[in-house]
Amino acid sequence: MLAQLLQRGYRVSPMLNYIWLGLAVSAVLIGGWNNTLEKVTKGGLDNADTAVQILLGLVGIMALWLGIMRLAEKSGVVQLLARMLRPIMVFLFPDVPADHPAMGSMVMNMAANMIGLSNAATPLGIRAMEDLESLNPRPGTATNAMCTFLAINTASIQLIPVTVVAILTKKGSANPAGIIGPAFLATVVAAISAVIGVKLLQTLPFFRLQPVTETEARKKKEEVKTEKEAACEPLTVRPLEWWGMASLVLYFLFFAYVFLKLAFPHVLGVEPLPSLQNDTAIVRIINVISILSVPFLLSFFPLYAALRRIKVYEEFVEGAKEGFQVCVRIIPNLVAILVAIGMFRGAGGIEMLTKWLRPAMDVLHFPPELLPMAIIRPLSGSGSLGVFTDVVNQYGADNILSKMAGTIFGSTETTFYVLAVYFGAVGIKRTRHAVPAGLVADTVAVIASVVVCRMMFK
Repeated sequence: MLAQLLQRGYRVSPMLNYIWLGLAVSAVLIGGWNNTLEKVTKGGLDNADTAVQILLGLVGIMALWLGIMRLAEKSGVVQLLARMLRPIMVFLFPDVPADHPAMGSMVMNMAANMIGLSNAATPLGIRAMEDLESLNPRPGTATNAMCTFLAINTASIQLIPVTVVAILTKKGSANPAGIIGPAFLATVVAAISAVIGVKLLQTLPFFRLQPVTETEARKKKEEVKTEKEAACEPLTVRPLEWWGMASLVLYFLFFAYVFLKLAFPHVLGVEPLPSLQNDTAIVRIINVISILSVPFLLSFFPLYAALRRIKVYEEFVEGAKEGFQVCVRIIPNLVAILVAIGMFRGAGGIEMLTKWLRPAMDVLHFPPELLPMAIIRPLSGSGSLGVFTDVVNQYGADNILSKMAGTIFGSTETTFYVLAVYFGAVGIKRTRHAVPAGLVADTVAVIASVVVCRMMFK
């Protein structure tokens, strides 16, 4: 029956509609049953305010990183990265032309996620979604490339879970950097499952895209060709002179010196930073990388662009303008999803799910203490961070439950927040298989986190 409807051209209702309606209605029903309707109201209103505060804080960050992204594009850095990773990107995104700007934008976003630059990853991810939307012949409907990109974001390979290491260090863990290996392995497993899952889901009749007409395909092809020609014009940048290469060498040497001074102060005979002096070598290296990564990126791209004769201030401002426009488009989507989540949490829905699932988790030998983390993580970043901190406080920083909770936090993502922000930025209403693919990735990451931690922390 479903296949017949699809053949007639009927659209399947967006899955996010059902999820949003289910969260809101069940929150009211649970709240009425538990006499917590006041908390339901408070949770919804508080999260509406939180959504606006998040967006206000995001405006400046969006403007900053989109300005930097424009410099990276104009100087050719993004295109260089895309060429280096072309075989992998073409395999993952066969519907995207190999030389399209979306490839470079996605590479930049994935790199920011891998090294833990979440404040840079979101603006870069939104930029990638805008580039992917320029290829979309069905406005309002997520393409296969968009769903794949969202799934990879949900299960992004994490090299350094900076937040988790910082909390474990603060709570007195004897080996806070020990979480890096398990988090990396769990995210690798989750990323592989996300790619497999999203590729399988897109072939199902329920999620399969309707073929576009020949006229629509020709029109979109012409639009893409025009955009490509326009995008290629500014990239006639001058090659680096010898003094430009020398400047870059000195720049990298300077940062190498600063890294040595902070990470291994005894080698240079200088005093260590007070905040780093009690850390072990591996923790100190991680913290130094975290300290230097943003200053490095914020200075490298403008310097490189300037050395290639790009008008850095003018181009930065042009890129920054996009940040304000994007945030305005995101507000309704973010308010909608956070209000529903706030109502559900206020009603006690998460506690109820935890209670219902506990017997099944006991049978599967999944620690029931980690159920709140597994349930809250796709819904709320701040909520899951609070749960992780509470687990550490309750069981100790070196307890295996704390290691598992930290690995789960470091290897999963706030799926619904990412969907609301990324799809909201480009006006996507029919999300197709993006939600189930993201939840599959989160589920695999949670299971992998527990299994890997049991193997490594006996």
